[in-house]
Amino acid sequence: MPQTRCYYEILSIEKVASQDDIKRSYRRLAMKWHPDRNPENPDAEGEFKACTEAYEVLSDPERRQLYDRHGHAGLRQNPGHDFRSMHVNDIFSMFNDVFGQQAGGRAQRGPARGFDLETEMEIELEDAFKGCERDVDFKRLDVCEPCSGSGAKPGSKPATCTVCNGQGQVTQTGFGGMFRMVTACPECRGRRTVITDKCEKCRGQGRVATKRKLKVRVPAGIDDGQVIRLTGEGEPPPPEANAQGKGPRGDLHVVVRVAEHERFTERRGAELIIVQPMAFAQAALGATVKLEGIDGADVEFEIPAGSQHADVVVVERAGMTTLQSKERGDLHIVLQLVVPKRLSEDQRRLLSEYAQTEKVDVRVGDSGFWKKINPFGG
Repeated sequence: MPQTRCYYEILSIEKVASQDDIKRSYRRLAMKWHPDRNPENPDAEGEFKACTEAYEVLSDPERRQLYDRHGHAGLRQNPGHDFRSMHVNDIFSMFNDVFGQQAGGRAQRGPARGFDLETEMEIELEDAFKGCERDVDFKRLDVCEPCSGSGAKPGSKPATCTVCNGQGQVTQTGFGGMFRMVTACPECRGRRTVITDKCEKCRGQGRVATKRKLKVRVPAGIDDGQVIRLTGEGEPPPPEANAQGKGPRGDLHVVVRVAEHERFTERRGAELIIVQPMAFAQAALGATVKLEGIDGADVEFEIPAGSQHADVVVVERAGMTTLQSKERGDLHIVLQLVVPKRLSEDQRRLLSEYAQTEKVDVRVGDSGFWKKINPFGG
């Protein structure tokens, strides 16, 4: 992976991305490129390490500022971790706050927790108002049934790792023995055993990709970008943490995307904004107008006499529902003065008479097409 590759490009985000955006993008890409999920893709591990390196820099405000100013050259004095030489499971253990699990290869008080997953679903604004149920399709890794997650061919057993002698960890020393560092065994990846006769279905991975469909209940009042968490619908613990997958599964995070609406131009929490056309006579004299609300019922409101273009009329409790509440926001109606492009003879005459009362100059002549090409009639 080229060292000069832009970190923002790697994570597919803009330079103005928030920390939540950075974290969400990294979590999605790390799961996408995890080598255990791409056993036949030789580029997966490199992509996984690249997005992890980008996340480490951009999630640190000081290092991100240094990178924004000076690029990769500015980071050479403080390079951080060398992800190219690290094992993918060690990288995951460094970011347990992102994936919500205990660090692999470390002492744990209980069973390891599986990986969280993330997917998206799109709904209409009306669905967000009243709530709905939608099916969500996604893929996840599950424990291989034939080998029960061991990765070994049924009838065979994994052999004790000769590198770590079945400990799952190795100790490295540096600077003449001045310090010691315990890491996961590079041979068995912390499993303590190695597979000599691999399972045909999972090819020794202990996990297989499966398709799953769930019905998700979307609560009324949900906003764009909010997340619905489905507990236990993520992946089981990795084989090196628990070969039988007995630890708790991770969660599935469903990011809700609310589609743009053709009439309601903007939403701010529970507040809705709509643009309402207004004729000159309505603006001058005032009027009672109806429009269809987000709930399908008519919303009646008053256009005050003397209203101007872009004035706003607020109808209380005619906006969106509020999440986990029966309250509703307000509807903000932006008045848009519409000038007709064509006038009838009576309209033109009446407007001309009105213009005389205001003592303003207007074009009074007939602008009809046939009059222009044949002024003598006939």
